Formats: sequence, structure tokens, C-alpha cells
Amino acid sequence: MRKRLLVMVFALCFLLVSSVAFAQVANPDWWKKAAEPYKGVVIHGVSESTPPSKALRDVAIPQFEELTGIKVEFEVTSWDEMYNKEIQDMQAGTGIYDFVYIEQDAFASYLEQGWLSELNSLAENAELTYPDFDLPDFTSFIDSFKDKEGNLYGIPFEAFLKTYIYRTDLFNDPEIQAAFQEKYGYALAVPTTWEQYTDIAKFFTEYGKEKGIELYGHVAQAKTHPCLAYELCETIWPTWGVYNWGINLENMRTSVENGGTLNSDTAKEALRWYVDMLQYAPPGVRTYTWDEAAATFGTGIIAQGFLYMENLGFLANDPNRSVVIGKIGVDLPPTKPGVMEAAEADEGYIGYYDGGALGIPKAAKNKEAAWLFMQWCTRKEWQPEFAKLATTVVRQSAFKDPAIAELNEKMGGYYTVMQEKGHLFAGCPPLPMQTPLNELYLQWISKAVAGEISPEECLDNLAKEAEKLMEDLGY
Repeated sequence: MRKRLLVMVFALCFLLVSSVAFAQVANPDWWKKAAEPYKGVVIHGVSESTPPSKALRDVAIPQFEELTGIKVEFEVTSWDEMYNKEIQDMQAGTGIYDFVYIEQDAFASYLEQGWLSELNSLAENAELTYPDFDLPDFTSFIDSFKDKEGNLYGIPFEAFLKTYIYRTDLFNDPEIQAAFQEKYGYALAVPTTWEQYTDIAKFFTEYGKEKGIELYGHVAQAKTHPCLAYELCETIWPTWGVYNWGINLENMRTSVENGGTLNSDTAKEALRWYVDMLQYAPPGVRTYTWDEAAATFGTGIIAQGFLYMENLGFLANDPNRSVVIGKIGVDLPPTKPGVMEAAEADEGYIGYYDGGALGIPKAAKNKEAAWLFMQWCTRKEWQPEFAKLATTVVRQSAFKDPAIAELNEKMGGYYTVMQEKGHLFAGCPPLPMQTPLNELYLQWISKAVAGEISPEECLDNLAKEAEKLMEDLGY
């Protein structure tokens, strides 16, 4: 009897929890009706292990399954493994996956290969498209997943900037401010130039040594890994005025003599700066990818740096992973003269607007059910909760939500930067050969970072080999 009573109590509690969850869903009856023909269907997807993907796995999917009766098998794995799995599936046309993660960087390549289903026909189907799905409400990031004719191939579910982050408690400390002023002759503040950033990095590293505490003025993702090439191409070089990976997009050439900028004096100076700056980062920085860089900032030993802002969720809210809660500031990156002005005139950009979308492979077996799931993950009413879990915002309407305003304060003004200054950032240029290009860039840049060759020799060789790669690929 007691056992039966406990079961009944548990069931009642479950129903109450479920009803609360579903009360947050606008028009749950629509979802049930639309999903009825696909009840019992199992859809398969794969994504990189990121905070947004984990939020889908842990929160969005269980609710979707219970409401619709559609089962979702979602693989959340490493960046490398994700690419291997989804590319093999789409290339072979085996139809293992009904939806895949499309990183903004890879979209041009996927599109050229003809691997993706266009989504316009699904979006125009009233029986399958949620009445308030409202495609125009998505931020401009959705344009990163359209072809030249405007056809849509992906629905953004994560979008974030890679930009400047700093410790407000350190920058606002009167003793530290006085010491910096005395040493450099100007006030400690968010740097607007790379010279100021360098001074600050040096100051905090030396300050840590003087005080006998572990503190560094810089952090980087300097591991021999695709993240290293990305950091140069998408974070450092643009702020120096070297755009599009140093490639002249009109003729797909990289050398200065052929109209490119990859081996320009500016690109070489920036790479030299990047290598020199590692002395102000933790000793293990050459083993850091984007994950380690963010985790290390969370330990409180970094004064400033550049991070993918998808990590702000745990940095600002999770005491188990962060000791800098309430001590975070976010701002625009420093730039070289003329770069900010060029970005404001839409003639350049200052950094990377990153993220990804969910797309449907051409060979997918359950496209309609996958389309319902993709809408579920990006619906308006879930955006504030999604932001709490994973920082990301993909809808314009979300910025007006009081919950986002509250998060904005905790996250050092990040959403203000994203909303008001996001247009100054750009995604990866449309490079169908992006993957082999990244591998080649990494091959040479890692040698410079390891001190095996000079930055000048690195980029002269890289520009030459990159042009040969372009030619071999037919560009």
C-alpha cells in the first residue's frame, strides 16, 4: 500500500512539473496536432558539445518528446568527431542523421557540396510551421545560412561574439589603478588600442609576480589545433585590418603580389605580436583550445582576454566552474587606427560573429519531424530560458525580455554589446575550401607559435602554399 501511494505521489508530482513546463509553451495543442502523423518516429541528430547543445539535450528534447511523442536521439560530441560523423553521412548520402549542426564556418562548403535541404518549402507549409515561428524575428545571423538567392538552409540556434572580456574587480581596484597610472602614465581602463592591451597584459602579469599570486594579463587558444588558425584569422587579424583570412575574394589569392594580404607587413606584425604576447599568458597556454581558455578565465587567474561568449553562461552563473561571478566586464576589442571606422562604415569588421544552425541533410529520412524539432528549439518563448542556460540569443524580440536584461547585468553588458554593436562583427567569409585551408594555416602558424620559424617566414611560405592549394582546388 505504502509503495503504491509513493508511486501515485511521484506520478502526481511529475504531472505537476510537466504542466508547469508546458504552461510556458504557447499553443501546446498546435504542437501535438502537427506532430500527430510522426508520433513514435525517431529522429537522429549530432552536434558539438557546447552549452547550447547541452541545453537542447538536457531541457528542450525531453519536453519536446513528451509533448509530441517524437523521439530524439541527439549525439553531443567533440568538435572533431561531430565533423567526421556528419560529413561522412552527408557525403555518402546514408541518411543516418535527420538534422545536423552547421557551423557558420562550414556552411559555404556544405552548400557547394549540395549536402543540405533547402528549408523554404517546409517553412511555407502551414501544417508544419508554427504560426508564431516568425522568421523575420531572427537576428541578422540567419543570413549566414542562406544562398545567394536567399534560400534558407539552416535555422540558427546559437549565436555569439568572440570579443574582449576582463575582470572588473581588478580594473576597479584603487590600489591597482594607482599602480598602473604611476607605471604607464595613463588611467587603467578597457583598452581601445593594441598598445594599451599590451601594457595591461604586462602590468597584471608583473603585478601577480610582485604580490606572489597567480595572475596573468592575457589568455589565448594557442594549441596546435584548428582553434589556433581561427584565433588569428577571426579575432586578431581583423582588428589589425587584415580581413577574410588574408584572401582576396575576387581572385582567391593570398599573396601581396596577387592582391592578397596574408603575407602583408600588417599580418606579419600581428602574428609577431600574438607570439610575443604568450609570455603574459599561463605557462600551459600552448595546450589551450577555446575550452581551456574559458575554463582558465573562470579560475580567476586571468585579467583580460578574448573568449567565445557562449561560455559566459557558466562564467557568470555557475559557482562550481567560476570564481569570477559578478566580476566580469565585456566590451569591444582593441583595434589598430582606422579599423573601427572601417567597420562602422561597413567596409571591414572587428571580430568574429560565431555560432551555428540546425540543418537537414538531403538524405534525411524524417525531414518533417526534424523541421518540427528545429522550430521547437528556436521558438520565441524559450529564448530567455535558453539564454540562461547557454548565453545564446538568436531572436531580436529576446533583447526586449526583462529576463535578458537581468542576465545582461550579470554578464557584464554582453547583450548590450551584441545588440548595439553586433553588426561590427562578421562570420567566416564564404570559403568552400575552408577546412583544407584551415589545416594549411594551422600547419604553418603553429611553427611560428612554437618558435621554429619567424612570423615573417611563416606567412611568406603560407601565402605561397595557400595559393597553390587554391589553384589545385580549381580556384
